[in-house]
Amino acid sequence: MESGQAASTSHDRPLVLVCDDIDSIREIIRINLELEGFDVLLAADGHEAMSQLIDPSSRTPDVIVLDAQTPKRDGWWAIAAIRSHPRLAQVPSVLVTASTTAHDRSEAALAGFDAFVAKPFDPVELVDVVSRLAVEGRPHESDQ
Repeated sequence: MESGQAASTSHDRPLVLVCDDIDSIREIIRINLELEGFDVLLAADGHEAMSQLIDPSSRTPDVIVLDAQTPKRDGWWAIAAIRSHPRLAQVPSVLVTASTTAHDRSEAALAGFDAFVAKPFDPVELVDVVSRLAVEGRPHESDQ
């Protein structure tokens, strides 16, 4: 499945947008999420993700998964755009990155990410994080 495409979607299933520039990683995430009952949209970079997200005819995802480093526009650029967009600001987001220092985690939280998953990741862990966020939504400031 190419980036920008979605599996057949049903409004009964939660929707996740997955943005990663590596095809195999997008596919691993897509397959694991679909097996757990999610519909999935795919994007190869932050620019493509935002194009899908701001399309007024598109369904707002329940969770957004962003790779930190992608060509054109990366996950850091995309989260700033997401948090400033009225329809998207409260959509929970997960940063997936190989940069895993305490500073990186702190920067991710300050940028507006609600969860952090280190690469290489365990697909089960990522699905668990996405599932939790799909149910609970964004944590309130006092919860963080």
